[in-house]
Order: sequence, then C-alpha cells, then structure tokens
Amino acid sequence: MTAATAFDDPRRDGKVMALVGVAHFASHFYQLVLPPLFPFLRAEWGITYTALGVVVTTFYVASGLGQFAAGFVVDRIGARRVLLSGMVLLAGSTAAIGLFGSYWLLLPFAVLAGLGNSVFHPADYTILSASIGKSRLGRAYGTHTLGGTLGYAAAPAVVLPLALALGWRGALVAAGLVGLAIAALVAANSGLLRDDRSGENAGAKAAAPLFSAPVLLCFVYFTFFASALIALQTFFTPAVGAIFQVPAAAAGAALTAYFLGNAAGIVAGGIAADRWRRPDAIIGIGLCIAGALLLAAGYVPLGPAALAGLLAAAGGLSGFTSASRDMLVRNAAPPGATGRVFGFVYSALDVGSAIAPLAAGLLLDRGRPDLVFVLLAACLWLAAATVPLVRRLSRA
Repeated sequence: MTAATAFDDPRRDGKVMALVGVAHFASHFYQLVLPPLFPFLRAEWGITYTALGVVVTTFYVASGLGQFAAGFVVDRIGARRVLLSGMVLLAGSTAAIGLFGSYWLLLPFAVLAGLGNSVFHPADYTILSASIGKSRLGRAYGTHTLGGTLGYAAAPAVVLPLALALGWRGALVAAGLVGLAIAALVAANSGLLRDDRSGENAGAKAAAPLFSAPVLLCFVYFTFFASALIALQTFFTPAVGAIFQVPAAAAGAALTAYFLGNAAGIVAGGIAADRWRRPDAIIGIGLCIAGALLLAAGYVPLGPAALAGLLAAAGGLSGFTSASRDMLVRNAAPPGATGRVFGFVYSALDVGSAIAPLAAGLLLDRGRPDLVFVLLAACLWLAAATVPLVRRLSRA
C-alpha cells in the first residue's frame, strides 16, 4: 500500500510540507550567512577576498561530494535521522565559527558545514515522496523549493543587522542557535515524517541501479540549469551594465525582480504539477521561453522598469518548472533508490556552480558581455532538451 492511499490526509500533508520547507529554508539560509560578513572578517584579519572565496569553494566541494554519499546513507538508515544530523551539524558549525573562528579554523568548519548541508536534498525529497499523497506531491516539491528561495533572501537581511548589533561573531552564534531550534522543532514532529524504509519503497532492493540513462540525463539537466542560475546571479549586473550602461542599482533591482518572480512561479508551478501530469511539457515550455527572455535582456535596450519586468517573467517561468522537474526526477528513480538518486542528481548543482562562473567571467574579460546572455539561454535550452529523453527512457 502506498503513502498516497494509506496516508492521504491533507492536514497531515500540510504539516509535513511545512516542516520540510522550514528545514530547506535553513539549508539555503546558512549557505549565505557568511558572505555578507566578509567585510567584517577582512577588517579583523586583514585577508583578501580570494582567501575568503576559498572558504566558500571548500564549503561547496564538501557539500557536493557529501551529497552523493548522503543519498546512499538515506536509503540505508532512513531520511529522518540523516536530516536531523545534517541540520545540527550545519547550525553547530556556523555557531562554532563565531565562537572559535580564525581564518585557518574557517576551512575545517566550512568542510563540516558543507557536509551538514549535503543531506538536505536526498533526505527532504525522500521524506516528501514517501509522506505526501500523490495528488499533492507537486505542491510539496514546490513548497520545498520555495523554502530554499526564501532562505537565500532572508540570510543577508537577518545577518547584517545582527552583525551591527552583536558583532560578526555574535551574529554567527545567534544564527547557529536559531538553526538548532529549528532542528529541535523538526525532531519534535519527526513522527509525521516517513521515509523509504517505512514508506512505499520499504520492500524494494537496496541495490537498485543508480547510473541508469534517465538518472544520468537528470544529472545533465541540473548541471546546465545550475550553470544558467549561477551565471545569472554572479554576472548579470556587470554584463548588462557593460552592454547598455545600466546603472548597478537598476541592474540589481532587475535581479531582485527575477527572484521575486521565481518565488511566485514556484507556488503556481507546484499546483500545475499536480493538475497537469506532463512535467516534460511544463519544463520544456517554461525553460525555452525563459531562455529567450534572458537572451533578449542582452540584446534589446530596455528601461529599468521594462528590464525588471522581463527578468521577473523569466524568473517566474523558471520557477514554474521547479516542481515538475522534481516530479521528473522522482519518476526516474528506481524503486528503493529515492535518496541516492536525488543526492546524485542534485550534486550536479555544485558541478554547474563551479563551471559557469569561470565561463561567464572569461567572456566578460574578453570584452563579450553579450555572450554571457547567449550562455544563459543556451544552458536553459540544453537543460530543456534533456527532458523528453528522461520521460521517454523512464517510461521504457
């Protein structure tokens, strides 16, 4: 009997969505807690931004490698324990930086924090897939993605005022304590969270194949998608400024509009994924149009308001695909391998995040900022091109 038939309770599903969404909020919040504090660290320690960049790279390398391994651990011992362990490790490492921080201790703490961060995707998606009724699974995946998006938005808004009031060390300790409180909240309600060991895949073989063609194509999809996202986040402002002399403030406002549109698209996309059982069509249409809009941003001169509207539309269309994307990955996962598949596939985000800034930065250094927008569009279109193959091979 599946989770959809035995546990199809809307109120219970809503509580599970809220708990997992809050957990994912914490993951993304902690990813952006330290960067806003870099000026404080530089002033105290006299180090370069390059040295601080090494800390961020260390975090994501540990997270990417750990995410692949975490998927196997989730499938073996269950997602709830893995999720709670990761939350405690991530929050505790952040607080420890504030308590004991020196530059050389930042690196081992970044490794520990990255390992804590690595558990969220395999654990969260395993819990949602086994806990939520199938008629609401798209909304559950959308809520999960929305939680992460809000975590990104909240980090600088929370951490900078804390640093001004308590100092950067106090801000990190306070942020860590909040994360530990969130972990305690999830632990207190963990009885609501089912995973594959107790849910619909409990009897499946643990040795289900991972490197199947659909799963590998999902990995390719996330590599291209992450490349587009990180290139947009990192280089949109200097690229559009170099082409059209758009002021930095206006470019920043347009980028903010992208993420606001993205959040709205995530909500609408979760509902659409439950009602329209063609995730390949939703993803293909959404990403192709979003890519075309981003390409236009680099070749069509627009005023600040029009540029913000264009970016908001592109963000909305991209966000609209997120729940369908996760449904597609779930359908590609062999029985009993939900955790390892989501862990492997989502580790592609770190791969794309490592590659794209180098490519986009090279284009800017060569005096071709317009090609940054070609890169953005091409990555989204290539991601969309994998989707029909994933669906076809998954059905086969």
